[in-house]
Amino acid sequence: MNIIVCVKQVPDTAGGVSFNPDGTLNRAAMEAIMNPDDKAGLEAALRLKDQYKAHVTVITMGLPKAEDVLREALAMGADRAVLITDRVLGGADTWATSQTIAAGIRNLEYDLIITGRQAIDGDTAQVGPQISEHLSLPVISYAQDIKIEGDYVIVQRQYDDRYHVLKAKMPCLITALSELNEPRYMTPGGIFDAYDKEITVWGRADLKGLDDENIGLNGSPTKIAKASDKVRKGKGEVFKDLDPDQAAGKINENLLERHII
Repeated sequence: MNIIVCVKQVPDTAGGVSFNPDGTLNRAAMEAIMNPDDKAGLEAALRLKDQYKAHVTVITMGLPKAEDVLREALAMGADRAVLITDRVLGGADTWATSQTIAAGIRNLEYDLIITGRQAIDGDTAQVGPQISEHLSLPVISYAQDIKIEGDYVIVQRQYDDRYHVLKAKMPCLITALSELNEPRYMTPGGIFDAYDKEITVWGRADLKGLDDENIGLNGSPTKIAKASDKVRKGKGEVFKDLDPDQAAGKINENLLERHII
């Protein structure tokens, strides 16, 4: 079984977000990590590797420094890593990104493709399903459990307060939730081995069947007009020296004034 996992290097938003004067993310000023949903997808692939001796390839599109998340994936147990990087691919939206990654995947053998549900720097949840569309593959999104049965994959798909059980014949694509599992840690031996392995690097010339009009900033039909940090809440109003009944009445009064209740 050949499994491809799509991963992305994203800013670590837990420590806050930094912006450039034009409103775009200042990625250079922020720590970079592997996207959490993608890491859960990688862990799912590694568990299938442990169970079925699958071959796991991780692929990413980004700047040369995205090699860091590929090394992390190799240290966790992935067998091969592919970095797609080229200046002409910069500034891509989800449409152009998915076109590019799909072109890279066409260079590889696969039975199953796993992506994260969405990236924490964009939250669109579009790239995975778009890749499946470009490759004419069935897709199951929001996976919270994955099992293999012969040539089929059986997935619990998260849905509101319940889940669907869906079955698809491979090859197919699955988008994983971060709640899917608890990703394993890198081992010291895995880290040493990861830096001994060669990462395959592809540029624009290595991507066949890809139109220039569908790549990079010029091939992106959507543009980010402006980005901003989340709105900070103002200081709350504090009522002192009230007994419990008075406090409850005051809270109720304020909620009514604001039409919350």
